[in-house]
Amino acid sequence: MTKTVRLFVLSSLLVAPLPLRAAEVPVSQTPSAEVPLKVEIVVSRYQGEKKISSIPYTLAVVAAAGGRGEPARLRMGVDVPVPRSVATEGSAPQTGYTYRSVGTNIDCAARALEGGLFKLDLTVADTAVFVPEKDGGSAAQSRVSGVPAFRTFTSNFNLLLKSGQSAQHTAATDPVSGEVLRIDVTLTVLK
Repeated sequence: MTKTVRLFVLSSLLVAPLPLRAAEVPVSQTPSAEVPLKVEIVVSRYQGEKKISSIPYTLAVVAAAGGRGEPARLRMGVDVPVPRSVATEGSAPQTGYTYRSVGTNIDCAARALEGGLFKLDLTVADTAVFVPEKDGGSAAQSRVSGVPAFRTFTSNFNLLLKSGQSAQHTAATDPVSGEVLRIDVTLTVLK
């Protein structure tokens, strides 16, 4: 063979695409490996059997096959002023304010599994101002010299659900007020 022919044969081998079998393509890179989901999360509070509040949140989440998908994040809240005394030299203390965030933070990632199952990785964090007169607690338990109290709840959990299924993950009791917080999750595959 001449040098030109050999060079042509070698260059066409390097440039020609190699055929890939379907089994060699990673599942997470195929277009059908991503499934759009609607995840509904309801945070409910109960005093005994009486429902005090029920707040729903809906997230659009993309489930990935073969790995954890990118998490959807929701932040809903408000900054609450908290009074504090500020001492100034030569005068009476003045009242100043700092701010504390209260509200709900939710992170949700999903993975598509075999058999139509989806694994949801969820984190729910809820912070609220505790008002003893409203919540049934005593002032001694929850307040020190007029300073507000804050209650915080955080849960990291995983659920296995199919489309249309619901599950109650958490039922936790506040040790001060006796209030029960419940988290219900419903998953729906979007088409």
